[in-house]
Amino acid sequence: MKSDKDWKKELSQEQYAVLREHGTERAGTSPLDKNYAPGEYRCAACGLPLFSSETKYDSGSGWPSFWAPLDEAVGTSTDFKLIYPRTEVHCRRCGGHLGHVFEDGPEPTGQRYCMNGVALDFVPKED
Repeated sequence: MKSDKDWKKELSQEQYAVLREHGTERAGTSPLDKNYAPGEYRCAACGLPLFSSETKYDSGSGWPSFWAPLDEAVGTSTDFKLIYPRTEVHCRRCGGHLGHVFEDGPEPTGQRYCMNGVALDFVPKED
């Protein structure tokens, strides 16, 4: 575990606000929302692989969305910041806040992992 001071040194101001303070980037601001190249999405804080491009889809929400994470990559908790409870998604390794998961996604899972692009790093698949 890193200290708050260490995270502030390593992350940009926007990454820190999302990953460590549970913030949300503005919809439509992440270039990763419209990225459909083959590869994987990793935690921007610790580098843990989280999502495959094979599960990414255009949800129309303005945030990168996936119908499933990689096995054992993320954890969840209940977020009560709004009037109703939501399921928060965080990195299993560093605990960084990634976004939320909703039950309105496509088959085969019916889930929409709505992630903050600033919390992710995309690594293209090598040929």
